[in-house]
Amino acid sequence: MTDTHHGSTPEAVPAPAALYRLSGVTRTYQQKGRIVKALTGVDLEITTGDFVTIQGPTGGGKSTLLQLLGALDKPSSGHVMLGDVDIAAASRAHLEGLRASEIGFVFQGFNLIPTLTAAENVDMALEPLSVPKAERAERVAEALTQVGLAERADHRPSELSGGQQQRVAIARAIVKRPKVLLADEPTGNLDESMRDEILSLLERLNAEGLTLIAVTHDSAVARRARRRLRLAKGTVTDITR
Repeated sequence: MTDTHHGSTPEAVPAPAALYRLSGVTRTYQQKGRIVKALTGVDLEITTGDFVTIQGPTGGGKSTLLQLLGALDKPSSGHVMLGDVDIAAASRAHLEGLRASEIGFVFQGFNLIPTLTAAENVDMALEPLSVPKAERAERVAEALTQVGLAERADHRPSELSGGQQQRVAIARAIVKRPKVLLADEPTGNLDESMRDEILSLLERLNAEGLTLIAVTHDSAVARRARRRLRLAKGTVTDITR
């Protein structure tokens, strides 16, 4: 009997799925009697597991784009797809559910509640979700361990450094196990050593599969991303080298 097998053909690795698909997205505002065009026809695709930074001048539309990606706002025209959900067409209740379960947010100002401990601040993110009490405690402990703050769980923000406060904020964002982490100037209030510490943490989370999209003015931050976008005058350009 003749052996007809001459070695196996390697299976093709599927391309990463698109997490976001934006097509023809515009966003205009009325401001002091005039129309401001924050976004002017953005077409953009971001794949699951990517690390993307967005740079550009003040007033160029960066925060507007991040609000659309975070389901905090809707476009004036066009479509913002998160998976199979069109943010432009979804109900307010649906968007609230998306933000609660699938999107993590980290801001420049940490936004921690000063009277709560690190663990209590992280636990706040699970309140809108129907997570049993015992599992909540496990997930909070796991998130604080992921960011290297397990031993600081009972400390309040005033007892933590800026870098530690930002790590608590990241733990609060990831405790709900979101599909994407949106970060608005996540290192803007930190000195250089703390900046690098937070960047390394974000890179590790991204390497574990978390999609990361960060607005930053800091080119040192942007250079660490796999994909760099520039947003100016409402238009997105991919400047990845």
